[in-house]
Amino acid sequence: MLEELKKAVWNANLSLAGKGIVIYTWGNVSGISDDRRYMAIKPSGVDYDKMQWEDMVIVEVKTGNIMEGRQRPSSDTETHLELYRKYGGIKGIVHTHSVNAVAFAQAGRGIQALGTTHADYFYGDIPCTRELSRAEVEEAYESNTGKVIVETIEQMGYDPMAVPGIVVKGHGPFAWGDSPENAVYHAVVMEKAAEMNLKTLMLNPDACLAPYILEKHYRRKHGEDAYYGQEIARKQQLLVVGEQEKFDLQ
Repeated sequence: MLEELKKAVWNANLSLAGKGIVIYTWGNVSGISDDRRYMAIKPSGVDYDKMQWEDMVIVEVKTGNIMEGRQRPSSDTETHLELYRKYGGIKGIVHTHSVNAVAFAQAGRGIQALGTTHADYFYGDIPCTRELSRAEVEEAYESNTGKVIVETIEQMGYDPMAVPGIVVKGHGPFAWGDSPENAVYHAVVMEKAAEMNLKTLMLNPDACLAPYILEKHYRRKHGEDAYYGQEIARKQQLLVVGEQEKFDLQ
C-alpha cells in the first residue's frame, strides 16, 4: 500500500514540474494513505529531475514521526500534516512558489473570482491568510502555517473541497484535492487563475463576475446535476441504454 502511495506522490511531483509551475527544488506534493495513518511526501531540497519513487518519505500522520525514507522530508511537512489531520476529504496537498499566485500572497490579497475559468474549479474567491505573528514563526513556523490556513477556512466557513486552495500571506499558494494528482491539477489552475486575475485587474481594477454566472459554471461541473465532461456523458448514456433495455424487455 505504501509503495503505491510513494509512486503516486512521486508521479505527482514530476507532474508539477512538468507543468512548469516549479523550478529547482521549489515546491512539494504529498499524499495520504487510505487509512489516513501515513503520509508520503517529497524529500527536502531534492531536484525533481533526480528523484526516484523510493526517495519519497513516509511520515506517520498522528505523530509526525518518519517511518520510512533515506532522506529528510520536505520542510513543509508539518503544514501538510495540519491539513490532513483537520480535513478528511483532503488526500493530496501541493505547495509551490508559482510566480502569479505568489504575487497575490506577497500583496496580501486573495485571488478574486473574476471569470468563468476560475469559477469552473473554485467556488468563489481563493482567500489569503493573515500574516503569522513573530511568536508563531519562532515557535513552530511550518505547523502554524498549517494552522493559519485552517483558521482562515474555519473563520470564513466554507467547504475546503469547494475552494481547494489558498495563499498564505507573504509566503505562497497551497492547493489540495482528492488525490495527489488532483491537488497538482488545482495548483496549476490556481496559478493560471492568478495570472488571468493580475492581467484583468491591470485592464480594469473594478472587474467582477456576476454571482449567478459563477454559480452556473461551478455547478455544471461539480453540482448534483453536473453535465460537463465525457465521464458524465457516458454515465447518462448508460442510463439511457438501461432504460431502453427495460423497455425492450417489456
